[in-house]
This record gives sequence, C-alpha cells and structure tokens, in this order.
Amino acid sequence: MATADTVELGPPHAPKEESLKVFSEIEHELKKTLLHMKHTYLKHEPEYFAPVQSLSDAELTSFTSSDLEQVRVGASAYGLHLFGKQRIPAMPDSGPAYIHFRAFVGGDGHQEPGVAKLHSIHTEDKEEPDGGRKYRAIFTKDDPLEWFDT
Repeated sequence: MATADTVELGPPHAPKEESLKVFSEIEHELKKTLLHMKHTYLKHEPEYFAPVQSLSDAELTSFTSSDLEQVRVGASAYGLHLFGKQRIPAMPDSGPAYIHFRAFVGGDGHQEPGVAKLHSIHTEDKEEPDGGRKYRAIFTKDDPLEWFDT
C-alpha cells in the first residue's frame, strides 16, 4: 500500500497537461462524491462542511479544470498518485474555499493501467490544544497540499 513514507510527493505546482487530463477523467466522480459527503456529514458532523452550507449543490460543484490551482504528484510501484487543490469558485478566496483530493493512475501490471480513479477527498479530524476537536473538509488557500489517506 502506498503511504507518505513510501511515496515521495513532488513539490506543489500549477497543473500541467497530464494533471488536467487526470482531473477531466475524475471530475464527474469527484463532484458526485463531494455531494454525497456533504449530505452525509451534514447529518452527523456538520462542522466538516460548515463553510459551504449556504451553497446549493450546483454552486458547490460549479468548479472546472480551470479552478484546479495546485497539484503534487508522486510515483510508486503501483502507479501515479496525484493530489489536487481545487477551488470552489462560489466561495470568497479570503476564507475556506478549497477541497483537497487524491487521484490514482494505475501503472503497468495494474488492473486498469492508465485509468485515473478518484481515491478520496480529504477530511480532517484534528485534536486542538484545548482538547476539543476540529473537523473540516473545506480548506484555505494557505493550507498546504500534503499527503493524506482520508
């Protein structure tokens, strides 16, 4: 299994042609999964999607490849791991307005070589110094794009 310890991610950069191709292959699934997550978390842990609660489903998923602002890519024996910082254009840039997603493109010997698949959309469950917890799925421009499993 690929982990942060076994895959070295390259530096963050603007998406290039191959990253945009991966995005176009997973775009539908990314939007579908994002909406499913929003509706599920709103029932149980609304804090994850609090910054975008006022957006309609159409507004939340109005992003396109031109809103993909940053990527990081790493290679493993299994294939390529692409992490993306996707802007939600309906949100002001000054606050939480981004989702982080992870995609995978299988290499030779993989079940579907060359096919991009959405792996996950990042959600964060972080313990605060005061003992409380912070939950989020919507990030700011300044939040670094780092390896995540969930």
